[in-house]
Amino acid sequence: MRHRCRLPFAARRCNLCGMNSPSSSVNRPVQPRHALWSGGFRPFFLGGAAFATAALPLWVWSLITGDPVAAAGDPLRWHIHEMIFGYVGAVLAGFLLTAIPNWTGRLPVQGRPLMLLFALWLAGRVALFAGGLLGPLAAAVDALFLVALAGIAWREVAAGKGLRNAPICILVTLFALANIAFHVEAVLTDAADYAVRAGIGIVVVLISLIGGRITPSFTRNWLAKREAAAMPAPFGRFDKACLVATLLAVLAWTAAPYANATAVLLALAAALHLVRLLRWRGWQAVSEPLLLVLHVAYAWLPIALALLAAGIAWPEIGTSPGIHAFTAGGIGMMTLAVMTRATLGHTGHALTASAGTSLLYLLAFAGAVLRVVAPWLPVDYLVAIMVSGGLWTGAFMLFVAIYGPMLAGADAGRE
Repeated sequence: MRHRCRLPFAARRCNLCGMNSPSSSVNRPVQPRHALWSGGFRPFFLGGAAFATAALPLWVWSLITGDPVAAAGDPLRWHIHEMIFGYVGAVLAGFLLTAIPNWTGRLPVQGRPLMLLFALWLAGRVALFAGGLLGPLAAAVDALFLVALAGIAWREVAAGKGLRNAPICILVTLFALANIAFHVEAVLTDAADYAVRAGIGIVVVLISLIGGRITPSFTRNWLAKREAAAMPAPFGRFDKACLVATLLAVLAWTAAPYANATAVLLALAAALHLVRLLRWRGWQAVSEPLLLVLHVAYAWLPIALALLAAGIAWPEIGTSPGIHAFTAGGIGMMTLAVMTRATLGHTGHALTASAGTSLLYLLAFAGAVLRVVAPWLPVDYLVAIMVSGGLWTGAFMLFVAIYGPMLAGADAGRE
């Protein structure tokens, strides 16, 4: 997964891979008229965050009232699908469309092609919201976006001879197939349990790969500027063993979520991730929330893996704490961490967290913690869910308020 950042049109440090780009004006892209369409991170980070601020409250409202979410059918199924494949799909697109040019040296997808891809994502959200009216057509429209994203990723990586990043393309392809499987399984069995576990598992592996790339890299760069004596451990055999253990645990959990062997694999992966995280020395970056949040977000992986293992060993714990540690905790906080840092860096702003950014991190963390422990609190469960959902939604509302103008406007210094 090592790569060289070869972005030919920007003389700056890449804020997704942490490597320096060569200063060159060769093949500089023609900028679209509106800044929103000049880079994939702009519409997809903004659209994904805005969607999250609406989708989660809709689900909480449906949970409390028992009313369906518009014509979308089963509210729980809609909530699960849209947070995993809808929201994560948008953030994944924003990340890939910004990172791939750094991996390949090719020009980014922007302008009209980017508009069409974003329209495809938006069409999927609208179609599933009206799913009860559109039936199979809604599923077909929704499936197109991730298939198109996987196709773009493969095309760009192959054309740029960046096949060292093929594992990420494979995972994106599997994510698209898991989305299709969700709809097929829902029709055949009136459930989508296997597809949901597969989708979450694929995102966990992506966080292990991408988070495992950027977290120690950014930490090392930050500590080097401060001439720190100790640095994060470089990627090596231990990290490879951790990734293999995670893949095996995810496969076992997808296929046999209640087997004792699955619990052992989950516990082993949790232990390895914890050691991996400690090797990155995140406590040395506690003074910079923009960096610390990457470590906190990654810490949710060993917590979630351990909770899932515990849920198998002690069934009374259930699967909800582990799943929400993955989703509300790991996925929610890692996507916010990546979106805030990438937005600041790629729009020309200083790479430091403002008070508002620190607050949105705290809101997301508090919401995730409350959602995970909700079944064990001595309060009404629905009240805990409402408060948790409010905190988590507040984090994304703050992101839209603070980062929306950066994403939709010109870069700093170019207004």
